[in-house]
Amino acid sequence: MPYKTNADLPTSVTHVLPDHAQDIYRAAFNNAWREYKDPKDRKLGGSQEETAHKVAWAAVKKTYHKVGDQWKPQSCC
Repeated sequence: MPYKTNADLPTSVTHVLPDHAQDIYRAAFNNAWREYKDPKDRKLGGSQEETAHKVAWAAVKKTYHKVGDQWKPQSCC
């Protein structure tokens, strides 16, 4: 179930990530959703949705890091 807008993302994402990080998450999730449609393409054998969420969080962590309870750009802090 790809996400059309950031408002469609799970609240566990929208309540913690800044807008730009949500853009990254949504784009990575949607791409992974298409890329890992076939179960044999998933290395750890998880569901399509679980795999897409893992990929999305990994993409966010390339640009943002958590400082306390907030996600900040890597170049910050």
